[in-house]
Amino acid sequence: MANLTVNKQSLKPFTIATKPIIEKHLAKVEVDISDYTFAANFIWLANSSGFYAIINKCFCLFIMTGGELTMLLPPLGKKKHITDAIVKCFEIMNANNSSHFYARIDYVQSAMIEEFLLEADEAQSMFEMLESYIVEKKLVDYIYEVNALIDLRGNSYHTKRTEINKFIKSYPDHVIEKLDSVKHKEQIMNLFNKWVSDRVKYMPKEEAEVFLEGIHQERHAVKQMLKYYEELNLIGLVIYINEELKGFTVGEQISEHTATVIIEKTDFEVLGCAQFIFREFSKMLKEYYGVEYINVGDDMGFENLRKVKMSYRPFKLVPKYTIYQK
Repeated sequence: MANLTVNKQSLKPFTIATKPIIEKHLAKVEVDISDYTFAANFIWLANSSGFYAIINKCFCLFIMTGGELTMLLPPLGKKKHITDAIVKCFEIMNANNSSHFYARIDYVQSAMIEEFLLEADEAQSMFEMLESYIVEKKLVDYIYEVNALIDLRGNSYHTKRTEINKFIKSYPDHVIEKLDSVKHKEQIMNLFNKWVSDRVKYMPKEEAEVFLEGIHQERHAVKQMLKYYEELNLIGLVIYINEELKGFTVGEQISEHTATVIIEKTDFEVLGCAQFIFREFSKMLKEYYGVEYINVGDDMGFENLRKVKMSYRPFKLVPKYTIYQK
């Protein structure tokens, strides 16, 4: 993929070679949102056109969809450079796009919103900035205390303990293995395809239509994850029952204290498998990274997914915002 030049700014293709570049800039940002890692963006851009540029000493990640440019993350860099970078990024998006209504910056954390509104040019007040931009709260990330997910103590986790105990009793010969992207590749894709088929069966028709629109991208994301698994420094688990793979999960470290679950899929027909592999992976993430918290990302706007994530009693919900230009 070639460079893209917009408004005299050269945007380079976002590839596996971009990893050390973005990670250098991520190190300057204090954040525990699941979207702020190279792997999280790289695997989900498997079926899209991603571009980046260093603007005002910040790493700026763009995505081209249907000829229109948007940003997947806010500019990444030191606080004093972010506000000017945001303004310049909107100029680039507007120069490319057919309408300024397409320009937006997704997955902006609260601290960056405050910087943008309060640390703007001295000649501008917060109110003047708000006259030019719209800040909209979107989804939230669900963050849990890792020990709570491992111990599952108290009445609030009674159902989870019961489901795990039933799973262990029903499948005493289950086998857990560390994920191997070569050995497990074919079986992981087979399980993913079965998961999609089963998922649609139990979904309301209106939700299923929206769900299926995103499945093509998610399938590519799983393939991308497996293809670059080692280079992305990911870790994961798989679970076997009667020599058949029934679940897999993959994650990474976000910050010193927080790890994230990027993808988790289990066979719906194996009751308790999802709860069991989530607990076992929580143990692995704590042991491997020494983290205190686990971020499982957002619910993508699906009510059933929101209920599941709330049922694990999150330690906190971290809001994510989108910035639009009026």
